[in-house]
Amino acid sequence: MATLFDPVQIGDLQLKNRIVMAPLTRMRNFNERSPGPINVKHYVQRASAGLIITEATSVTPQGVGYPDTPGLWSDAQISGWRSVTSAVHDAGGLVVAQLWHVGRVSDPVYHGGRLPVAPSAIAPEGQVNRLNPKRPYPVPRRLETDEIPGLVEDFRVAAENALRAGFDGAALHAANGYLFDQFLHDGSNKRTDRYGGPIQNRARFLMETVDALLTVWPAGRIGVHLNLMSSSYSMSDTDPRALFSYVADQLGARKIAFIFAREALDRGDHLIGREVRRLFKGAYIVNEGLTKDSAQQAIERGEADAAAFGRLFIANPDLVERFRRGAALNAIKSETIYTDDETGYNDYPLLGEAAE
Repeated sequence: MATLFDPVQIGDLQLKNRIVMAPLTRMRNFNERSPGPINVKHYVQRASAGLIITEATSVTPQGVGYPDTPGLWSDAQISGWRSVTSAVHDAGGLVVAQLWHVGRVSDPVYHGGRLPVAPSAIAPEGQVNRLNPKRPYPVPRRLETDEIPGLVEDFRVAAENALRAGFDGAALHAANGYLFDQFLHDGSNKRTDRYGGPIQNRARFLMETVDALLTVWPAGRIGVHLNLMSSSYSMSDTDPRALFSYVADQLGARKIAFIFAREALDRGDHLIGREVRRLFKGAYIVNEGLTKDSAQQAIERGEADAAAFGRLFIANPDLVERFRRGAALNAIKSETIYTDDETGYNDYPLLGEAAE
């Protein structure tokens, strides 16, 4: 019976264990959105994970929606990420770049006064993150049909940049209310062109982008991040089960390495992951509020090939060893998740350090 600590093959990647570091936006890329020494240290501290999926990384300045999140469009950013990947590899880890465009989850302050873009001119509910004074999200500009191939190309170029930066693969951030997710859901996509209407049209942008990545990376080094709960930034769909079943089937046909699925495993009849796992023949990585025990049970039941942890990895850089020993876990300090220095980023104690 497989355990969290057993190796697993995910596409072309041989993981030393089934404990994945989930992507975590931490806003610590202070030099023109390029990773620096504190980011290298952060990822190396967590290289004992079977796989690291990076924080969401914008493929174009148009795709930015938060301060100090990283990019992968400039030579400086490629160089910064190369420092991260080299150090993670030296520490025995694997790391995949998560490629991102926030779409409507942004504000003109990040775009020289221009509106953020989206499939349709519909604003998400809520207030713009990390801006003071607070203000609601603006109504975005609807993308023209002839602009979408350019966005696909932005992702393809970023995938090439990830290759140049020494990553082990690339994953598309198609979850959590960002641009791909906005196209997928009929609550945010009211288009009447080839990118709107029926599910296959709403999924077209994502599939065209996967196909573009396949010209850069082998299928066994590509993943897609989905939020099966449709729970972020006003996502809604009239038939999410049909939506994600179609997406899973199409991704399976392309033989990509993995789906990283955000979905609480206690959703009962609302659980979509079992259908996604049945249709998708690649590796299935579960994520959302997992404990060591619930992750182990999911693997034992065959519901997942690996399990991803986010907040636990924030507070426990040596999470794998703590799980292995059954050691106590550091508590997360919510007030320091986002700071302007290493506080709450690189200063959580390793096993033994707290006692000392």
